[in-house]
Amino acid sequence: MHLAYPAVLSALLFCTGLYGVLARRNAILVLMSVELMLNAVNLNLVAFDVWLSKAAEETLHSGQALALFTIAIAAAEIGIGLAIVLAVHRSRGTADIDKLRDTAEGHDPDDPDSDADAPTTRAAVTKAEATA
Repeated sequence: MHLAYPAVLSALLFCTGLYGVLARRNAILVLMSVELMLNAVNLNLVAFDVWLSKAAEETLHSGQALALFTIAIAAAEIGIGLAIVLAVHRSRGTADIDKLRDTAEGHDPDDPDSDADAPTTRAAVTKAEATA
């Protein structure tokens, strides 16, 4: 088999994962897209290892060893990432990345009465009502 077939498939998988990371709003889908990108890298590592082992006298299979290492790191990453996403979902009630970023900045994009210069914390609102 030619090297071009797995290389093109790997490029397509990586581009699909990159699109998923850039376009998705759900944190779990972003983690799945990162996994897709890592699998594309694994495919490239194994394909180039097989291609280079045909030319070399000694086959070390370093690409396959690196692919196994990448799989182990990806498993740890997805475990920690899902734990963080579940903890954030329990505390904030959503896994939407845009809403989480907006709540971290201190304003609610769904609130039609919010202004740029309006007080954003509950303490500031109660203090303003008490002085009025």
